[in-house]
Amino acid sequence: MPTDYDRFQTIRSQTLQRIEEITASPKPTYQVGDQRVNWQEYVDSLRQTVAWCDCHLADGSPFEVHSRGVTDEH
Repeated sequence: MPTDYDRFQTIRSQTLQRIEEITASPKPTYQVGDQRVNWQEYVDSLRQTVAWCDCHLADGSPFEVHSRGVTDEH
């Protein structure tokens, strides 16, 4: 079963892939009836998703603590 860390990694990876696809062949902003499609706004929202994932990955990433042993000498 995937962990939350794995899920954030997957979301981040898929989102970066989508950004790459969109920016490889940019499309113009257009409107059909009442619906407006702004590709730059969409890419910006995808970048926010990547940043959101990065925050969660940083919070859950493994870390190492280096310390010096403390002796209790009285």
